[in-house]
Amino acid sequence: MNDLLQTFAPLPPASILYLGAILTIVISHKLRATTLLLTVVLSAINLSLFPAEFSTQSTIMGMELTPTRIDRLSILFGYLFHLAAFIGVIYALHQRDKLQDLAALSYAASAVGAVFSGDLLTLFIYWELLALTSTLLVFTRRTDRSAKAGMRYLCFQVGSGVLLLAGAISYINAGHSLDFNHIGLESPGGVLILIAFGIKSAFPMLHSWLTDAYPESTPIGTVFLTAFTTKVAIYALARGFAGTELLIYIGAIMACFPIFYAVIENDLRRVLAYSLINQLGFMVVGIGIGSELAINGTVAHAFNDVIFKGLLMMSMGAVLQVTGEIRGSELGGLYQKMPKTAWLCMIGAASISAFPLFSGFVSKSIIVTAVMTEGYTVIWLALLFASAGVFHHAGIKIPFFAFFYKPSKFVESAHEPPNNMLIAMTIAAVLCITIGCFPQLLYAHLPYELDYSAYDASHVLAQLQLLAFSALAFTWLKLAHIYPPELRSANLDIEWLYRRLLPRWAKVFSDKVQFIRTRYSQLINRKCRSLISLLATHHGSHGLMARTWPTGSMVLAVAVLLGLTLTMYYF
Repeated sequence: MNDLLQTFAPLPPASILYLGAILTIVISHKLRATTLLLTVVLSAINLSLFPAEFSTQSTIMGMELTPTRIDRLSILFGYLFHLAAFIGVIYALHQRDKLQDLAALSYAASAVGAVFSGDLLTLFIYWELLALTSTLLVFTRRTDRSAKAGMRYLCFQVGSGVLLLAGAISYINAGHSLDFNHIGLESPGGVLILIAFGIKSAFPMLHSWLTDAYPESTPIGTVFLTAFTTKVAIYALARGFAGTELLIYIGAIMACFPIFYAVIENDLRRVLAYSLINQLGFMVVGIGIGSELAINGTVAHAFNDVIFKGLLMMSMGAVLQVTGEIRGSELGGLYQKMPKTAWLCMIGAASISAFPLFSGFVSKSIIVTAVMTEGYTVIWLALLFASAGVFHHAGIKIPFFAFFYKPSKFVESAHEPPNNMLIAMTIAAVLCITIGCFPQLLYAHLPYELDYSAYDASHVLAQLQLLAFSALAFTWLKLAHIYPPELRSANLDIEWLYRRLLPRWAKVFSDKVQFIRTRYSQLINRKCRSLISLLATHHGSHGLMARTWPTGSMVLAVAVLLGLTLTMYYF
């Protein structure tokens, strides 16, 4: 057994997942489930064999690199990504799509590689692999909408990588080390790196790739997408920019603005995409605070968010799988035929809403406490508002419109999803309740020692009051018929700039260019016809150039102009 452990120990953390991804292309369907599950399990075992503090060093082209670094901050993300991959693989066992299997496992491997990168160059490589593999998950839905959304998504993700590389080069040229540690904003390179991380973290004005692409992926792809990209970015921010005060205000905006879009959004997976940005806002605020308590809260909330947001995405994926519909206005009454899915969804809703005894409560309260401890009263009030908003759109709206609203046309034909999907959702639900009831199981693995009790009487009472008032507000708004109606069309926020305004400008510019080109061509044609007419009129005259010297000069000029035009056009 010891020899076996020693054999596995030297393997890089992401290598087994990449190997499993490659094997998915050649294995038969009978071996598919075993191979996928065994790959994730062996990779997790491989990770457990590394010591608590570990790093490797290598030299490439004179650069000192740290391809692998494991510490208390990165190790929890590593285990989280393996847990998410394991649940996601179980959820996907009913489908037969080798491209989706390849993309999912290689995506998970890229996320694992990124959080264990000890230098900026290695991080950049995994950063771009993360972009490419996640884009495949959007494309695998194989629709026109997913193809367009995937291309927009890829542009953002690759752009983030370009900024990361440019920032790393600038940062190193300024005399800093290549090691990926605290970076800060003292240099231009640090600013570029922050923007690169901010794109993947869905900062305001840079977030539209998430709400655009995630709902267009397959039910399985959306579950994987929810788990990895943004959490790698949160880890990167915590590693490189902890204590950067600017992030406090960015995070507060992130926590608040998605609420307004989620309330009117009709696509329930897009509602959850906005909700994801809201939860990321809490994490970014914690990173901006930068204290040990705040970083612990951020890491704990990232861990819990992957589980409860994954549970909600899986439940909506099950609804989409069964009915082929995900618009809230077209659903309702599914509890009659899908009670198990409905109950699992409500557990996820209670967790994201931070009900006591559920996982969201024991992590979100740490961040809120850290904000109050540091004296950011206005930010604290903003987070309270954001918490109430989460309960409205994710805690109430999602299960209400999908399962308990007026019966829809899908009720008669609806049924529970395949057993593997129910098993995956059940695992996530059990984790939500277990962490909520026994938070020390999570607290013990956080980056810093934590002397904190979530179940303080003041914390519990304050949260219950907040939830009660939010529920009353939702009920009153619905009964008074003034709750904002779900818009049946696609809602565009900042993406309107490049999906509507930019194409319009491009069309106007193209029309102007075409107009100028047409008029110029007409001018050239008239001059050429004049030249031909002149030559025909004076053909055979020996004194042509002598009698028409001004005309000859014009012909020569036109000929030169025509030659230049043809040269520019064709070459």
